[in-house]
Amino acid sequence: MAVSCDLEVDVNGGETFMVHKKIVTSYSGRLSKLFSKFTGDTRNCKVIFNDFPGGPRNFELVSRFCYNNGEIDINPYNIFLLHSAAQFMEMDHSVSGTPNLQEKTEKALQEMNYWTWSELLVATRQCQDLLPLAICSPVLDKFMNSLTERMVLPSESSPCPSASSPDSFGFRFSSDTRSTESLKNGTSKANWWFDDLLILSTELVEMVIKAMVSQKVDHAIISRFLLYYQKSKFYTATSDQKCKILETVIDLLYTIDSNWVTCKSLFGILRVALSLDISKSSRKKLESMIGSQMDQATLDNLLIPSPYGTDYLYDVKLVLRLLKSFLRKGTHQVSPMRLQKVASLVDLYIAEVAPDPCLKPSKFMSLAMALPDSARDCYDEIYRAVDMYLQVHAGLSKEEKMKICCAINYEKLSAEVCVHISKNKRFPSKDSVQALVCEQFKLKSSFQSHDDKNIYGDSPSYVGKIGHKGKITEASEQIVLYAENVDLSTNNVKLREDLQGMQWRVMELEKVCKKMQAQMAKVMKSRVSSHSSARSLPRLCS
Repeated sequence: MAVSCDLEVDVNGGETFMVHKKIVTSYSGRLSKLFSKFTGDTRNCKVIFNDFPGGPRNFELVSRFCYNNGEIDINPYNIFLLHSAAQFMEMDHSVSGTPNLQEKTEKALQEMNYWTWSELLVATRQCQDLLPLAICSPVLDKFMNSLTERMVLPSESSPCPSASSPDSFGFRFSSDTRSTESLKNGTSKANWWFDDLLILSTELVEMVIKAMVSQKVDHAIISRFLLYYQKSKFYTATSDQKCKILETVIDLLYTIDSNWVTCKSLFGILRVALSLDISKSSRKKLESMIGSQMDQATLDNLLIPSPYGTDYLYDVKLVLRLLKSFLRKGTHQVSPMRLQKVASLVDLYIAEVAPDPCLKPSKFMSLAMALPDSARDCYDEIYRAVDMYLQVHAGLSKEEKMKICCAINYEKLSAEVCVHISKNKRFPSKDSVQALVCEQFKLKSSFQSHDDKNIYGDSPSYVGKIGHKGKITEASEQIVLYAENVDLSTNNVKLREDLQGMQWRVMELEKVCKKMQAQMAKVMKSRVSSHSSARSLPRLCS
C-alpha cells in the first residue's frame, strides 16, 4: 500500500524532503507539539528547519529510522549525528514499545570503551560537521576523555593515515590489529598518535589538549604535538587558516609549562607569526613566553628584520618588548646568573644594531638602559657600542651625545677603556673628564681599603702620625680639579701627556706611602710587644 507524502520539510535551505506527516510525527516530539497547536487541516504543510544538525544528509538518516519502524544501524560513523538529531527532533518517546532514537544512541555510547582507536577517532571526527553545536555536547567530552586515555597507553598504535576517509571505514577497523607490528617498525610509543590527530580541526584539537592537561599528560609531549600540528597543517592551509592554526597553537602552549617549549621553537613560531596577521592577544602571549626564556636565546634569534615600511634594519621594538617581559616579575625574582646572561646577549645585539644609520638615539638608549645596572660587572661592551653609534651618527648634537653617554656606568669601565675614552674625540669632554675622575676614585678607594685593613684598626693616634696619607689624597684631588679645567677636546697632546704623567707620579707616591706604612707597622708592633711583656711581670712588694 502506497504511503502518501503530505509534509514538506525544508532542511537548512539546502534540500527539501516530502515525508508522511503521521509516520515522522509519531517519532518526533518536536513535530507533535508543532502540529498539536493547529486545529484546522494540517495536510500539505511545510516545515522549515534552519539549524538542523548535520544538514539534509542527517535528516535523511532520521527519516529512514522513522520509515523502518525505529530500526537503524548505529555505528561510530553516524552515532554523534543521530544523537544530535534525536535531541533536536525530541525523539525521546517510544512507538509501539520500540526504543526511541535517543535511547538507542545513548546505549551505543555506553559501548565506547570497546571501540577501537580508529572507531573512536572517526566518531570524534564527525563532531566537526556539527560545530559549534558539538562544543557544548557532553558526548564530545566523552570522546575527548576516551581519546586522551588511549593516547597515554603504550599498547595503542596509530591505525593508518587515511582515518579521515569515509570510503576506508571498514579497512580502518581491521588496521588496529597491526599495533604490535607498527611498534616494531619504529613508531614512537609517545608520539604514535600525532599523525592521526591531524584530521581534527583547531576547535577539536583545543578540546583534546585541554583534556590532556586535565589528565596531567606530560607537557613535553603536548608541546611537541602542537609544534608538529602547526607545521603539518601549514602545508595546505590558506592565509586565514594559518592565522587560526597559529593562534590556537600559541594559546594552548601558553596554558602549559613554557619550560617544556624550547626557546628556539618559540622564536621559530614568532618569525612565522610576524608574517601573518594574528591577534594582538596571541602575539602578547608568545612574546611573554619568549621573554621568560631570554637567557636561553642567541644573537641569531634576536636579529629579526624590522617590519615592512620601516627604515631601521632590525626590529628593536620587539627586542625591547621581550626584555620588558623578561623583567616583568622584577629583578629580585631573576637570578643574577640569568640576568648576566641576558646582559651579555643584549651587549652583542647592541653592537649589531649600533652601525644602523636609521636607528634613532631614543631606541639606542632604551636598549643600552633596558637592564638594571646590577646585570653588568663591566660596561666595556656598552662603551664600544656607544663609540660605534657616535661614529656612524656624527651629526648628533652635543646634548644628544651627552644623553647617549649617560648609558655608561663609568665606575665599571676597565683601565684600558678609561685611557681610550680620554683620547676619544667623539665623546664629549665632560665624559672624558668623568672617566679620569672615576679612575682617580678607584685609586683612592684602593688606598683607603688597604689602610682600613691594618692591624690597629681605626686608632686615632696611629692615623694622626701618618700625615703623608692626607698629602697623597690632596694631590689626587688637585689632579682631578686640574682635569676639570682642561678642554680635552682641543687635542692638545702635551697637556694630555702632562696630565697622565701627574697621574703616574701620584701612583708612585702611593706605593712609597704603602711601604712607609708597612715599616711603621713593624716598629709599632715591636714597641707594643715589649710593653706588653713588661706589664705581665708581677709587682714587687713595697
